[in-house]
Amino acid sequence: MVRLLHLRRGGCDVFGPLFFPSVSPAAGTLASFATYSVGFLARPLGGIVMGHFGDRVGRKSMLVISLLTMGFATICIGLLPTYETIGAWAPILLVTLRFIQGIGVAGEWGGAVLMAIEHAPERRKAFYGSFP
Repeated sequence: MVRLLHLRRGGCDVFGPLFFPSVSPAAGTLASFATYSVGFLARPLGGIVMGHFGDRVGRKSMLVISLLTMGFATICIGLLPTYETIGAWAPILLVTLRFIQGIGVAGEWGGAVLMAIEHAPERRKAFYGSFP
């Protein structure tokens, strides 16, 4: 309920007050941006892992696994209790789920581009590869 009330107020920073309330608003905003950056920092690792297993197991199965990983992490972030409910575990779980989400995005993006290029007509490969 607290989360919905904050979103209705039109707050610019949602994660700061909900997951980092014990710090100043500026530090909460910085912590929120750091949480976002964790997903981007996980992408190279996700690309390496998903690429490795994509070559061994198959690109299509790894694409499905990466989509499920990204979807699972996204749903869990949406259902995550706030700091007020579970304390310090809330930001820890948020960062962990954001890391898992970043790994899934890396595998999904690389797999989608490869599948689009592989199944494109010969003279349109670059055009098809630009969509993902």
